[in-house]
Amino acid sequence: MSSNDASQQRRAETDARLPVHVAIIMDGNGRWAQKRLLSRILGHEKGAEAVRMVVRTCRELGIAYLTLYAFSTENWQRSKAEVDGLMRLLRRFLKTEMPEMLQNNIRLHVIGRTEKLPLDVQQVLSQTIAATQANTALQLNLALSYGGRDEITRAARALAAEVQAGIIAPEDISEERVASRLDTRGIPDPDLLIRTGGDMRISNFLLWQLAYTEFFVTSTLWPDFDREQFLKILDDFRTRERRFGRV
Repeated sequence: MSSNDASQQRRAETDARLPVHVAIIMDGNGRWAQKRLLSRILGHEKGAEAVRMVVRTCRELGIAYLTLYAFSTENWQRSKAEVDGLMRLLRRFLKTEMPEMLQNNIRLHVIGRTEKLPLDVQQVLSQTIAATQANTALQLNLALSYGGRDEITRAARALAAEVQAGIIAPEDISEERVASRLDTRGIPDPDLLIRTGGDMRISNFLLWQLAYTEFFVTSTLWPDFDREQFLKILDDFRTRERRFGRV
């Protein structure tokens, strides 16, 4: 085997240990702005650059799924000015990034209570999802107006309605059937969860799906999260032994 062939084989073996699905809690935009005496919205705008970097890196490395916690059910409790600013930023981001999604074979998917979003945001989301639905290289999942408890509650209601209607019996409710009623149905559970900003909690994010996910928390605030650090975290993931409860 030539040195070039050996190098390609080592690269293939290394890449096989990459996560299939990465989920990220993008925390720290507001603190980043406050440290610089800027408005919180400017922190969110700066954080959009880190989003672009992570999406491009996942696409380059062949990671199949990326889920970003963009706006939680609890975030509606923030000031109207900040919520309105976040919605404007989301709308602008979708419009400006759609050409790159199309060019790079990226499909957009959304989880959460999208019916609660402003109508103009819903329209742009629908347009982007429709335009990218045939893309296959990377699925970008945006969690918008999303909460893990809300998701599980909605799934439980759907199953209860099926039992009440006589479609299924209570004993037919399995883990697989519950998973099929979640917003993430058809999507593999995350292999790796990254949280920026240093807080050691999951903040109501993917409560069902994170059962055997590897966690990595960094104190880096989201706007400062760069490609080098992302690659180092992926390297750390490669070294972990995932036993899924087995010996």
